Amino acid sequence: MAGLMLLAILAWAYLAWLAAGMNSMAAGMAPRLRAWTVVEFVLMFVMWAIMMIAMMLPSAAPMILLHARVQRQAGAAATHLSTWAFAVGYLTAWTLFSFGATALQWGLEQAALLSPMMATTDRRLGASVLLVAGIYQLTPLKYACLEHCRSPLQFVSEHWRPGVVGALKMGLHHGMYCIGCCWFLMALLFVGGVMNLVWIAVIAGFVLIEKVAPHGRRVAHASAVALLAAALFLLTG
Repeated sequence: MAGLMLLAILAWAYLAWLAAGMNSMAAGMAPRLRAWTVVEFVLMFVMWAIMMIAMMLPSAAPMILLHARVQRQAGAAATHLSTWAFAVGYLTAWTLFSFGATALQWGLEQAALLSPMMATTDRRLGASVLLVAGIYQLTPLKYACLEHCRSPLQFVSEHWRPGVVGALKMGLHHGMYCIGCCWFLMALLFVGGVMNLVWIAVIAGFVLIEKVAPHGRRVAHASAVALLAAALFLLTG
């Protein structure tokens, strides 16, 4: 638990430091139209990967800690190593997602659709993201993935694999379910601003509530109504 907390705190500290620097630089800046260099792409990819650690690790903690408990009760060797392998597998899935998010950001920036704080400058695009995210919150795929994220014990019983390599594969598998649950919520970062620390915290907090609070499906329903209302407001405001 201490290790997970420390990793999450370090990730949030990095985001706060990066956001503070970008806030001071963004005033008066215009969106760039030039192509990124390889170094710029890698740095942006690292930013997204660390952001996913900050946002998703707290909501994954119950699953990771349950894995450690089952390992201890089973008397397995290298319990801590296997549990960290599970965490690495989980974060690997989100790192792959981060590569796709970085590529999407590059495309939006080249189309002059992002502000210096990486929020969409096109009201119709922002409304479309809110609309599709709201609809996705009501789909069977969303509920299926959410149930796997909300039921750690069921996931362990259905997907248990022994050993360090098995734990790595379990973590990767669980991470893919979480991506299926939350990927459109992450697209909302382009509406409120990828470097808007408050917006990042709001989405991360909602993901945590959706996964661990009672009546998760009702929470998803409520968020769908809010997102659809926000899309309508953005289109007509």
